[in-house]
Amino acid sequence: MTEIELDSPTSVRQGEELDINQLNTFLQSQIADFEPIVEISQFPGGYSNLTYFLKSASAEYVLRRPPFGAKDIKGGHDMGREYKILSALKGIGFSKIPNPIIFTEDESIIGCPFYIMERVQGIILRAFHAPKLMNTVSVEQMKSLSEALCDNLADLHTIDIEATGLINIGKPEGYIQRQVEGWHKRYLASQTDEIKAMDDLANWLKTNLPSEGKPTLIHNDYKYDNVVLDSQTLSIKALLDWEMTTVGDPMMDLGTALSYWAEANDGPFEKGFNLTWLGGNLTRQEFADRYAARSGRDVSNILYFYVFGLFKNSVVIQQIYGRYKKGLTKDERFADLIKGVMALSYKGVKSIEKGRI
Repeated sequence: MTEIELDSPTSVRQGEELDINQLNTFLQSQIADFEPIVEISQFPGGYSNLTYFLKSASAEYVLRRPPFGAKDIKGGHDMGREYKILSALKGIGFSKIPNPIIFTEDESIIGCPFYIMERVQGIILRAFHAPKLMNTVSVEQMKSLSEALCDNLADLHTIDIEATGLINIGKPEGYIQRQVEGWHKRYLASQTDEIKAMDDLANWLKTNLPSEGKPTLIHNDYKYDNVVLDSQTLSIKALLDWEMTTVGDPMMDLGTALSYWAEANDGPFEKGFNLTWLGGNLTRQEFADRYAARSGRDVSNILYFYVFGLFKNSVVIQQIYGRYKKGLTKDERFADLIKGVMALSYKGVKSIEKGRI
């Protein structure tokens, strides 16, 4: 897949600059013999946390910070939590992560808490790569990639959260109900428009709460563009963006993954999430069935978890749009995101009516 370039940073967006001198002063005071950062650029993808590329004379790092205006979002964009989870995974020998370097809550350095990790070089498949991949990657290759992504999720759910102590990063009991109620509250707090489908989904999710399965570690943002692939073998080198990782019913993780998993007949907004609609990729149901075979878990109620994923994604988009409407970010990519809230919530309602994902 040499026609897909390595994930590359670009110039920092106006208004989102970092103070390189303050950053170097902090790092050199905390890490012995730390080479000063000589270059800062920004990874342009993503709609949530801001991600920067830092380069010293002989090393490369990634800095993650919350978006501007994130203080308005209770419980979101917790850099300390993400750093803690990466450190815990490193401690148990889980290799498919970037190596965490340092975290600080000191807002005097760049204006907010942040953490730094080592950069993992490789290919990240983003939605905008789809037209190029359509003509250059075989159906068989895409099928293998999607199968590997499914298998990796099932394998992640086999980590022994009790033996490793990772069970302490969350409260698995009552997780599903707390998530449904919590995301509904976040929606109401960030709501800008009346959208009937969002109200219908919230009511349906509360009315049809399922019993909970045995908890596992769950990533909560599992999709192609959070996976780094080896540029030669296309094997999975690292899984990124652990901010929302916790412990709970793994079906919630599967449902969220499927809510990103666009198919050929889906609308343009859904296809903008992921390139899973390209020929060769598993369908959502095939992904669920393969996960069931790999994990041994019952996926007969996958519709509930898929609809929850659509609802959660709608709320995340609403929160971003709400920040834009308040003028807390000037990123013009956010101007029409309310259409995404409508598209995903409508898809959730239609999925319930049809009884399938």
